Amino acid sequence: MNINLLDHFENTVSKNRNRISVKHKEESITFAELESRAKIVGGIITDIVPDALNKPIAVFLPKEINTVIADLGIMYSVNPFMNLDIKMPEERIKNIFGLIKPVAVVTSRKYQMKLSQISVPMILIDEIEWENNCEVDERLSERRNSMIDTDPFCIINTSGSTGTPKGVILNHRSFFDFMEVSNKKFGFNGAEIMGSLSPVVFDIFDFELCMLMLNGSQLILLDAFLASFPARLLETMAQEKVSFIFWVPSIMVNIANMHLLEKIPLSDLKLVWFAGEVFPTKQFCYWFDNLPNTKFANLYGPIEITLDCTYFVVEKRPDEREALPIGIPYRNTDILILNENNQRCAVEEEGELCVRGTSLAMGYYNNPEKTAVAFTQNPLNRAYPEIIYRTGDMAYIRKDGNIMFKGRKDSLIKHMGYRIELGEIEHVIENDLKLVKYCCAVYQYEKKEIVLYYESDNEITDKNFRTALMKIFPSYMIPGVFEKMDELPRNTNGKIDRLLLKEKANMI
Repeated sequence: MNINLLDHFENTVSKNRNRISVKHKEESITFAELESRAKIVGGIITDIVPDALNKPIAVFLPKEINTVIADLGIMYSVNPFMNLDIKMPEERIKNIFGLIKPVAVVTSRKYQMKLSQISVPMILIDEIEWENNCEVDERLSERRNSMIDTDPFCIINTSGSTGTPKGVILNHRSFFDFMEVSNKKFGFNGAEIMGSLSPVVFDIFDFELCMLMLNGSQLILLDAFLASFPARLLETMAQEKVSFIFWVPSIMVNIANMHLLEKIPLSDLKLVWFAGEVFPTKQFCYWFDNLPNTKFANLYGPIEITLDCTYFVVEKRPDEREALPIGIPYRNTDILILNENNQRCAVEEEGELCVRGTSLAMGYYNNPEKTAVAFTQNPLNRAYPEIIYRTGDMAYIRKDGNIMFKGRKDSLIKHMGYRIELGEIEHVIENDLKLVKYCCAVYQYEKKEIVLYYESDNEITDKNFRTALMKIFPSYMIPGVFEKMDELPRNTNGKIDRLLLKEKANMI
């Protein structure tokens, strides 16, 4: 019976001790070394916070081999890891620590000053002497005996409407479920060489960790800056013989627009997954045409559903004028398309996409109010408690059974692969920074740009806006367009007319 991911990892290590598990630039580590170092980190954690069980431990490191060691080490201590973005403004770090309250943080000397305002124990991973390996196996094994499959595996922060991100809790069982179905459907067997481009704060990175732990797939860590140099990115992939990628479409669109696949062939690339935002079909067809021996799959799922809950394998070249489906549900996952009356929609009828099954997250950490709003009783079932997750995404089911994504129901968007609550941007600008009287952030889907409309007694330059927001938000949350209005449009109940502003933004 599957209880925790570490049991499978140790089985994987026993079969692959001397194989390379993770590679970053010129540095690499074998499966045996990875296991050994992770256990050392786990032992240090249990020494520093001996009473911590199923308590969050933060990781504040760049994307490197030590991050993988830290994540696995935290798992060995029987606690969930929470990877953080090292480029995150200090105010946002403070907000996350204030809400999640991790009991410790794994970082390095380079970044400890940025965490000086945080009063939790720090473990400096670059000061650990790996060769002085104290025997910790027995102690860690005893702790692991208490684990059950619904214990938390990791916490992923996503944008929240009040200026503080929400911490989504994912458990071991839901990852088992996703991996089992993926292995069967796509034939994963451990021979994969994964080109990992997603930030460590993405759920895609956690999936790649699971591929490494459960299947023995090799992880090639690709630096984020390579996304700005697509030719170098493809050259690195070709050099490392990458056979599988799971990417957000943005960089793939750039590669298509630059016609790079004709110049830098990726003959080893056998499988491409993409998710996180809509992949324009014209640019997708460029990939499809230039990689005839590669299988492509469009996946869909918010962070609140472990990784993804639907998939569509592209068997033939699609019509460039039509959007790609998000496909059919993963096994053991049920998709409900509900109308405004909480009734199941008919075929071709648009409604909110809701999900039930073991893939659901456990909720938002230390946030019962937000959890209760998003994770609700299934309105189609009045007989017993059954939780569904309301995604806020609009979709419909085609006659052939495939699901089509239509857009957001509210102000939650996907931009550059990140979940962003537009209300958080508004809240910070109005209430925290007090830059304007009123504002409304909308998303221009064609240009993939956040547009901010605002009322203010004073003129504010775009530069001043960006300078102020850079202290609070990561770059992907800063609007690309700022437009002052004498008065924001209101609807009949006095609220800002978002629909009208969305239409205005689409004309930019």
